[in-house]
Amino acid sequence: MKIEHAAILYRDLEKAKRFFEDYFGGTAGKLYRNEKTGFSSYFLTFEDGCRLEIMNKPDAEASTIKNVLGFSHIAFSVGSKESVDVFTERLRNDGYFVMSEPRVTGDGYYESVIADCEGNTIEITV
Repeated sequence: MKIEHAAILYRDLEKAKRFFEDYFGGTAGKLYRNEKTGFSSYFLTFEDGCRLEIMNKPDAEASTIKNVLGFSHIAFSVGSKESVDVFTERLRNDGYFVMSEPRVTGDGYYESVIADCEGNTIEITV
């Protein structure tokens, strides 16, 4: 068994698509749009076959509540400690908020944590 895909709601679907294409090498499929409900989405496929659905619902509301049960983050492996450092710096230089600097975590991962184009948590790890 495998996870087929994960999905995240975004206010600005095109901006989110560019973020995942430009920084993580995602390839977006065709835009799906339900004219009746206003729902739209893209499936992004990554190098290893993993898929992420990015979605927009006109009636979705943003939550400002932190530390609640539910979705926490997505982690992308970039291959090495040096790549984590370089990638984190690239995102910082492009204006993204670095939530946690590159470091070895208590469970042994080398990672940094950034906020994506709408504040969702993304881990950059080896």
